Amino acid sequence: MRFPPRITRIGAAGAVLSALLVGGTVSAATADATTASVGSICYGALPAQAHDTLDLIDRGGPYPYPQDGVVFQNREGVLPQQSNGYYHEYTVKTPGSSDRGARRVVTGEETQEDYYTSDHYASFDLIDFGC
Repeated sequence: MRFPPRITRIGAAGAVLSALLVGGTVSAATADATTASVGSICYGALPAQAHDTLDLIDRGGPYPYPQDGVVFQNREGVLPQQSNGYYHEYTVKTPGSSDRGARRVVTGEETQEDYYTSDHYASFDLIDFGC
């Protein structure tokens, strides 16, 4: 179970440090990608559907899509490098879309961080629950 408030924006240096503290590995390329690609977003600025998804995650489901909760591989290398199984992804419904759409919440279990992407993993924002 997740306990609000979730982690607040810690910056790229903090994300790299976090990765190292929980046993992940970080390369210079990863640190540069993190700096360039991970921003932050206030919880209140998220679309309502992202709030619904975060509530489902807190409750442990049930999820609307069978892919929800699967391991997110981070193949794009945008998020800090972690061991396989660290990240999980969940669909954020897109009104009017006939499929899952491009919006997701990706969670990092050990440090309780939650990321939002509206562009199918091209960029991520760390969700700040304190603003």
